[in-house]
Amino acid sequence: MQIHEGLGLVLDVETTGLSPINDEVIEIALKLFSFDQQTGDILTIKDERSYLREPETTSALRNYNQAYKIHGIPFEEVVGKSFDDREIKKMFAYADIVLAHNASFDRSFLYQMYPNDVNELKWYCTMRGVPWKEYGFYNSKLLTLLKGHQITNYQNHRAMDDITYLLELLKNKNPNGESYLKDVLRKGPMRKYQPKVKKYI
Repeated sequence: MQIHEGLGLVLDVETTGLSPINDEVIEIALKLFSFDQQTGDILTIKDERSYLREPETTSALRNYNQAYKIHGIPFEEVVGKSFDDREIKKMFAYADIVLAHNASFDRSFLYQMYPNDVNELKWYCTMRGVPWKEYGFYNSKLLTLLKGHQITNYQNHRAMDDITYLLELLKNKNPNGESYLKDVLRKGPMRKYQPKVKKYI
């Protein structure tokens, strides 16, 4: 049986808060993987990278301590760090599809950094692209799904750990015997990102 191979990129970001305008990305993790475009089966990991960066704006720095309670990345770990933009853009360029859990969040932040690259990508959301409630899960939070599939009972909100667990989740089968990744592909890509324009009064 012939395999029609595609390249997927799964990613996750950690930020200083919830606003892509007033907050910044401080961590990104990316995994490039091959998959069967017909069955949605995940084949091999081709590459993986993770980076930290020090936030620059006053608002992002002000919000850091509050965000630390979620991601647990000490400020000392990001001081002086920056993303390798060239390598990140290269991984974007390789990918046929990009996946993230609650992809609208990750995309809105990455658009601020890589606007031209981000809007050329075909984004798929693993949170909304699978009918999790129909499959018996009471919500679509990543930790709920990981627990339900006995992958892990703990989530530390570090980007590389989250995407490693997410790929394990997507390898599992739905009640129809198809991979969850096939569900996501069937749902189709998200519409292009339309950034909110600041209103000046």
